Amino acid sequence: MVGTTGAPPSASGRRTGVRARGLGLAMPGLTGPLNAITDVEGVSVGMTTLIGETSTVRTGVTAVLPRPAAELLHPVWAGFMSMNGNGEMTGTHWIREAGWFTGPICITNTLSLGIAHHAVARYMVSAFPAQVRKGLWVLPVVAETYDGYLNDIEGFHIREDHVRQAIEEAAPGAVAEGSLGGGTGMIAYEFKGGTGTSSRRVDVAGDVFTIGALVQANHGLRPWLTVRGLPVGLEMTEHRLFASERGSIIVVLATDAPLMPTQLERLARRAGIGIGRGGTPSGNNSGDLFLAFSTANDPGCLPEPSRLRLDVLSNDALDPVFMAAVEAVEEAVLNAMIAAAPMTGKDGRFVAALDHDLLRQAMRRRGEFAEGG
Repeated sequence: MVGTTGAPPSASGRRTGVRARGLGLAMPGLTGPLNAITDVEGVSVGMTTLIGETSTVRTGVTAVLPRPAAELLHPVWAGFMSMNGNGEMTGTHWIREAGWFTGPICITNTLSLGIAHHAVARYMVSAFPAQVRKGLWVLPVVAETYDGYLNDIEGFHIREDHVRQAIEEAAPGAVAEGSLGGGTGMIAYEFKGGTGTSSRRVDVAGDVFTIGALVQANHGLRPWLTVRGLPVGLEMTEHRLFASERGSIIVVLATDAPLMPTQLERLARRAGIGIGRGGTPSGNNSGDLFLAFSTANDPGCLPEPSRLRLDVLSNDALDPVFMAAVEAVEEAVLNAMIAAAPMTGKDGRFVAALDHDLLRQAMRRRGEFAEGG
């Protein structure tokens, strides 16, 4: 019933190793070596996946650690953007005030937001007891999307130990995609959705920086689906589910580029363009919430020193960083959908996967395949 990032069986809703570029899609931009958020040095990802063999549990938790576990009391500079606010990401008021946060980021289902928040707080207290005992407070960043179409969400199956498992098993390296972690029961453009990631490397005035994206994709209607400018959703009319938007998407952007909080808020906004390339207008019922953070300018362990000095890129140098974020988010959503397998869940509801062959056919008509695709 419980799996981790290691690679659950295909029955869990994942087509192992299949990604957009693996299908031959001519995605723009230069990726990092893993084409994942973990291409940003120091960032790690962990997942706990819950799939019931005899029940309709289809849920989980994803944890993103912005720094190594021992350094989670070192703030990371950050910015937040709500494209459409029908959802929740905790801790963002302080990010707007102070420009930073500490600890892991966790993503789960809507009704498990509270237990995830509790679990992250307890993890931080147990990991740093001396600092907390001296009055250092923790304010978790936890986000959600709704998986109640497939998952028995009202059963409250996520427990504190599931959240802790995702955090403690977070690791650098390749990130598994599709229907696992917090993305287990998610749906995108009325196909099976879930967890996806991508990265870009850009040269800014002679320095190379990495921008990575991780998404929990649970948004969009089929007719909106657009891939590389082609409205492929209009050609894929089988297994429709919804008459109106009822999902959400969480985007986490990580970078090693030295950016100050106002610039990171601007970077987070570009996630909206990235999901827009996939066709969504960010519907009224969608919680489209974006967080961007930088691992640069580490101020050291809290409490903050009396003086802080930041080395940051010029605003005039940010265009390639912005474009990298747009491209990485666009590709991460596709990777989530392409990796996901069909899933049957609560009340026998069936959600089809994006058909690779139909997608290839549609894209080939546009000449949108890379060499050999």
